[in-house]
Amino acid sequence: MVYMVLGLVLSGIGMFVGNRLKSKFQKYSQVPLGSGLSGKEVAEQMLAHYGINDVKVVPAKGSLTDHYNPKTKTIALSEPVYNAKTVAAAAVAAHECGHAVQHDTSYAWLQMRSTIVPVVSLASKAQQFLLMFALGFMGLSNNPYLLFATVVVFGITALFSFITLPVEFDASKRALVWLDESGVTKSDPEYYGAKDALNWAAMTYVAAALSALVYFLFFLLKFASSR
Repeated sequence: MVYMVLGLVLSGIGMFVGNRLKSKFQKYSQVPLGSGLSGKEVAEQMLAHYGINDVKVVPAKGSLTDHYNPKTKTIALSEPVYNAKTVAAAAVAAHECGHAVQHDTSYAWLQMRSTIVPVVSLASKAQQFLLMFALGFMGLSNNPYLLFATVVVFGITALFSFITLPVEFDASKRALVWLDESGVTKSDPEYYGAKDALNWAAMTYVAAALSALVYFLFFLLKFASSR
């Protein structure tokens, strides 16, 4: 019960952090970028700086849907970022370029995460069904096979969440260094605004990782006690 309560608390924290991120993004989306560059132009300049010529910057639908795809070598920037000339757009665009730089330099944590993506995809699909059956029937039967499968699935997703942390933090670090050194953020308020937005983005991954860990430990202990 303690682990379940803690998991719910962490889920609540995750929702708070997510809402906070949205408010920060909206705030810095109202702050014009002194250099006058759009998100697309920021991304292209950062890629050029690192000599990356085989990555394309493309528009994506929605909000906060920005991502880097290592398979297609594309940086997809959402509608509020692609053409926007704001501090928020510059921060997001540079962060996604940070992932492209990681890929180009064979950053170990990114390679590790990419390797286990297919397994994590299967685990995520199975997780919702296993969780439903585990919560619905473990109190009556303590089925060790069901519990073991649940432990494995939640273990995989928890591992993925923690591997993601250094990947995201490093991408933000690369983004902020480049934004500062390149002069794209021309004033301290612009730089610290970008840093503030990226810090809150990173906190969403921290909250998700802690929540995944709690659920994994809960099922692991439940499995251990059933044997």
